This record gives sequence, structure tokens and C-alpha cells, in this order.
Amino acid sequence: MNADFSKNSGRPIDILLAEDNPADARLTCEALADGKVANRIHVVDDGIKAMAFLRRLPPYQDAPCPDIVLLDLNMPRMDGREVLAEIKSDPLLKMLPVVVLTTSQAEEDILRAYQLQANCYVTKPVDLDQLIKVVSNIENFWFSIVRLPSCPN
Repeated sequence: MNADFSKNSGRPIDILLAEDNPADARLTCEALADGKVANRIHVVDDGIKAMAFLRRLPPYQDAPCPDIVLLDLNMPRMDGREVLAEIKSDPLLKMLPVVVLTTSQAEEDILRAYQLQANCYVTKPVDLDQLIKVVSNIENFWFSIVRLPSCPN
């Protein structure tokens, strides 16, 4: 954990990472851990768990309200498109920033994500160094430049 705190609030940023690929989740966590902003990363590996975390359902009843969600599209049980649709249709969650972070470069996935009100769409590079750079850029933009809303619930 880094010593610096978010310019937004003086506390670490809570990030929900919804990613079913353990290697991608680990690399994303490592890239965020090496960043400039203190953060706490909470990882779930499917959409059902992501929604349970966001709604603080068991076993996540003590989960913090995340400041941002990093969402993979292709997950088991409930994919990222369904998670995004639920988040943006829920009055308590719809203001939560959602960054789609996925390997898909398909135009239909990009369009659908924005139709579902994703805050941005980022294609994960397959190269390790590039992935670290992309995650670092996400961190810099969302945690150092942008003002995040207060937790809605």
C-alpha cells in the first residue's frame, strides 16, 4: 500500500475489480499497488459476486462502497454487460463510475458498453508492460484528475 492518499478525499480509493482471469486480476492489482494513489482492491471473479459485493449481500455485507468498478465483460454466471446494465439501472448504484477493462476489441461490445452507460471502455493489451501502462493511466486519470462522487449507499 502506498503512503500517498487520493487528492479527492484524503483516504485510500476502494476499487472493485470484477475479473475472472486470475493472471489478469493479479497483474492489475500489482500495477495499482505500484501506483501513486493509495488504494484497496477488492477482487471478484464473476458478475453475481460483483453485484453481491455492490449490494452488500452475504458474504459481502461488510464490504466498503467502492469508489470505482473495473469491469471485465467476459465473466461466468453473469457477464460484464449484465453487471453494467444492473449497476446503471439501480438508483443507488448508477452514479458509480464503471470502467470496462476487457480484451474485447469488438465494435459491438464497445457500442453496447456505452449504450449501457459505461464511463469508459479500455481494451486490455496482451503485453505485460503495456497492461501495466494502461492500468497506470487509468489510475492517474480516475484517481488523480477526476473528482469521484461520494458513496451513494
